[in-house]
Amino acid sequence: MLSQETSRSPEPQRKADINIKLSEFEIPPMQDILLVGKRAPIGPEAVRRMVDAVSPEQYEIVRLNHDVFEAVVVKKSLLRLLPKEKLLPVVVEEGTRIADEGMVVKAQINITIHISRTVDI
Repeated sequence: MLSQETSRSPEPQRKADINIKLSEFEIPPMQDILLVGKRAPIGPEAVRRMVDAVSPEQYEIVRLNHDVFEAVVVKKSLLRLLPKEKLLPVVVEEGTRIADEGMVVKAQINITIHISRTVDI
């Protein structure tokens, strides 16, 4: 039986390391994330049709109000590891460093979750 003191232990600390690999869009197009430029040759709706044809229900399209990018297409499994409010600003910021409005940039993402917990013994 657990003591009351054990049940009151502080919340575990959680941190996430984000490693991003950005490169220009190419065939096959599917990666973890696609950043769609405002003047890219393929728009968000065409990307939606493409990802639904290749991997139905695996990606989410997030429309952006951004100077360079119109939308981000992100693998839903990544959003189970890290909420889009935390992940997308980092990816968009880094994508802006290498891309312009006419590009579609793919990003390979590796997320490692670090958890540290303390328990009474």
